[in-house]
Amino acid sequence: MLNILMTGGTGLIGSEFIRQFSHEHTFTVVSRNISKAKELLGNGVEYVESVAAVQNFDTFDAVINLAGEPIADKRWTDTQKKKICDSRWNITAELVSKINDSTSPPEVFISGSAIGFYGNQGDRVVSEDTPPHNEFTHELCAKWEAIANSVVQENTRVVTLRTGVVLTEKGGALDKMALPFKLGTGGTLGSGKQYLAWIHLQDMVQGISFLLNNSSCRGAFNLAAPVPVTNKEFSKSLAKALKRPCLFNVPSFVMKIAMGESSTMILEGQRVIPEKLVAAGYKFTFPSLTEALSDIY
Repeated sequence: MLNILMTGGTGLIGSEFIRQFSHEHTFTVVSRNISKAKELLGNGVEYVESVAAVQNFDTFDAVINLAGEPIADKRWTDTQKKKICDSRWNITAELVSKINDSTSPPEVFISGSAIGFYGNQGDRVVSEDTPPHNEFTHELCAKWEAIANSVVQENTRVVTLRTGVVLTEKGGALDKMALPFKLGTGGTLGSGKQYLAWIHLQDMVQGISFLLNNSSCRGAFNLAAPVPVTNKEFSKSLAKALKRPCLFNVPSFVMKIAMGESSTMILEGQRVIPEKLVAAGYKFTFPSLTEALSDIY
């Protein structure tokens, strides 16, 4: 049994991780709104309102850092970009500082990142070693990972999670993608040729658990299913799973007007594969999109 400190515990991934593993591990969740967190996670979890409120990290075996302002919810104005960056960088720096100041530091630090690290890659297959394309999402993730990696690694193993689009019926991106299909107006976005690297929520939480317990795993890992698909394939599969038509195409310029710069996340893609995770021995429960969507719907 591990004693785990978690940020982002009320989010989609964090709350599911706690739900599945609260019988195996003990959790302390950092949350600015403790009453809201309790409503969601219950009384079997300890709560603190800030990282600063924890005197030291000597009693924790692991720190899991999943905090951050949602990246796709609002247009990327300069103010919003700053919010997206600061919400990730600042709390990660606070955690690193506490870990490095501990006399008996946690054995492992698992910290969020995203496949946005790679930037636009067209249709090339992207592994953890693929050189990134420099753009906003790369700058965001590169600095985020660099901060996490400033932990003294002789004492604490560091793993960064380059996460794809997490698919679940509980909300997140899939909800937004499914809505037009449910209304009968769904279709492909832009050229339809751009790749979408996705992962089922169950593989996301099981993948984190695998990395938590596997002491030989360190560095960046792609948390994405082994079979990325194009937007066209994704749209057709989603329509089929929802028993709805896939008739329309939303041209790129419409997406750009609607979303501004953040539309690049949808109109450009990454054909990301989980090379290191598979090599380490992780077996996906939902390796194909058809399996994932039929489980969800």
